[in-house]
Amino acid sequence: MRRTGRTLAWMMLALGPAAFPAKAQFDLKQSGPGKAVSVAISHPFTGKTLELRSRNGATFFYETDNGRVYLSGAPDELVREEDVLFARWQNLGERQVELRLVREGANVAMSLRAAPDADIVQWGFEIVADPAEKFTGVMERVVDGPQKLSWKPGQPVAMNLRGQKVTTLVKPTVSLYSPFFLSSQRYGLWIKGTWPVAIDFCRADSERVAIVAEGPALRARFLFGETLLEVVKKYNLLSGPPFLPPKWAFRPWRWRDEHKNLPTYFDGTPVKAPYNSQVVEDILMMQALDIPCGVYWVDRPWAKGSYGYDDFEFDTERLPQPKKMIDWLHRKGIRFLLWIAPWVQGDMAAEARKRGFNYSRQNAHHTDRILIDFTHPQATRWWQETGLQKIIEAGVDGCKLDRSEELVPADRRFLVHNGKTMREVRNDYPRLYVKATYEAFARARGQDFVLMPRAGYFGSSRYGVFWGGDIGGSEWGLRAAIIAALRSSLIGFPIWGSDTGGYWGGFDREVTARWLAFSCFTPIMEVGPTENRGFWDLPGKPNYDVKLIAIWRLYAKIHDRLADYSYRAAKQSHEEGTPIVRPLFLLYPDKQEAWFDWATYLYGDDILVAPVWARGQTERMLYLPPGARWRDAWKPEDLHDGDAFLRLDTPLHKIPIFIREGSGVDLGDLNALYRESLELAKKKPDMAELQARETW
Repeated sequence: MRRTGRTLAWMMLALGPAAFPAKAQFDLKQSGPGKAVSVAISHPFTGKTLELRSRNGATFFYETDNGRVYLSGAPDELVREEDVLFARWQNLGERQVELRLVREGANVAMSLRAAPDADIVQWGFEIVADPAEKFTGVMERVVDGPQKLSWKPGQPVAMNLRGQKVTTLVKPTVSLYSPFFLSSQRYGLWIKGTWPVAIDFCRADSERVAIVAEGPALRARFLFGETLLEVVKKYNLLSGPPFLPPKWAFRPWRWRDEHKNLPTYFDGTPVKAPYNSQVVEDILMMQALDIPCGVYWVDRPWAKGSYGYDDFEFDTERLPQPKKMIDWLHRKGIRFLLWIAPWVQGDMAAEARKRGFNYSRQNAHHTDRILIDFTHPQATRWWQETGLQKIIEAGVDGCKLDRSEELVPADRRFLVHNGKTMREVRNDYPRLYVKATYEAFARARGQDFVLMPRAGYFGSSRYGVFWGGDIGGSEWGLRAAIIAALRSSLIGFPIWGSDTGGYWGGFDREVTARWLAFSCFTPIMEVGPTENRGFWDLPGKPNYDVKLIAIWRLYAKIHDRLADYSYRAAKQSHEEGTPIVRPLFLLYPDKQEAWFDWATYLYGDDILVAPVWARGQTERMLYLPPGARWRDAWKPEDLHDGDAFLRLDTPLHKIPIFIREGSGVDLGDLNALYRESLELAKKKPDMAELQARETW
């Protein structure tokens, strides 16, 4: 160890342990006597220098209610070790401030802290951006702010966030955020912790990325790789490892937003089944049309009470004989999920208040919904044992976890049970919620269950799979869903799906057909809510949509055939951090074609797909990446070299699919499968006959 006084010079650390194939190196700079300091980090694989330096040299700062204080002047203490650079200022803004850089093989950890720190609200620094540099990650939304902007017609933003500003505060309802972004310069930056982080991607200054992280201290980690895929793998393992669901989760799913128990089925047949009529209708129609289904879920309302969520007790008028219904589904090889929220109602709400298990200062407009404080061990255990245990015992195989980004206050003035401020816990609340649910199911089921939240932050992916919120049902909503799938794969949420056809804005047949094809090539293929109707009972003409039913069957069959393939990819994600959905630029960051064709992606190692999202689009140009030859799954006799663009016809039923030569992946004769699906769909099933065959 060597210590120096108030002399600050250009410093280069020695190389680290030989166990690392490449080593990060970093320097500390001062622009002149008494001037602010900056940092330069040498990329261990490209040799390029990453500069943490603002335009005026004032790079690092902390902020209180009285303003900003920048790190300037030579430090009073400077320490150099083999893998560490440490600087301390004894009287900077009337407090002691420390900057630490630590080499972790090919990565660099950086921290800033001060003492005292009680009044510090945030820290910040800037990174110099290359003129052609691209940035992505951070969130599944297309743009931050009101979610409808993400599917606003004409939205030009796709994967590149340059020119945008994002604040990592989970927001309803497209709610996956992460304090992590990727640069096309083959590095990633992760701001550790759960405090909100504002990242300005060259918006205020066209040559700077500006990071402002809330909280009394700042911890960051720069991750470097030969490819961006290596960077993402590192982050996925740090934030996870991602949850590995059972294989049945990769089969097709079906749901409706609300289930009514009607006296007749869609075709007028009187209901004689002892279970919910719409559940029975879905199952029997899919069975008759040979549409595979591995998971079925019932959304809210499903329980007692005016909101349909009192005390985790089934509303037996809406869902009669629930346990027997679940057993009936299980006999058909179908798993059953239920909607839940992080609050309680009914008698449980009164009990939670009485025991002090509630999350104080929640949204005053929803006083009947009592948020559970999941930082409180006794409250968590009570919620698990008094509530969740009821549905677990009924045979429920998992849950859709909704609304953990709503009603949750984000006020730094108030504390939760564990002593942290509500502001710091706001982003962590979705993780606490899914973790509590995970623990209850794991105690009863081992690993044979699935949880699917819509909100998540760093650490959430250890406990569940995710879906993309209440997204618009237009072509621009489908475009936003494609971006969400790709972005989610970059920020630690590799197992993801979307509401096929969208949630808001009405039902669009063409968009839904294209969405079915896209959903087939996401890890979770969930079809719903579809206006709470089957494709055999649609509004308008045709009510019984032969083509849409055939397209549903086509892609449900393909997705089902891929269950083993998808599970292997999920296992790879769990063990190695490799995302399942892979934008081409992950593997080829220097290929501008890979950035240009942002919507073409690899699904696992060997399948390349190019979703079609625009209405009326009947052809698609796509980029085949280098390093392999690619076989057209629709024309297996056609084999194409990589590193080339192709233009293909894309009729309504067709998504371009290419298989890596030599991979062994065989999807079968897709054209024959579609023709078969059309013939089956033309024969409209009779619910009276289907019902009569059942043994309840």
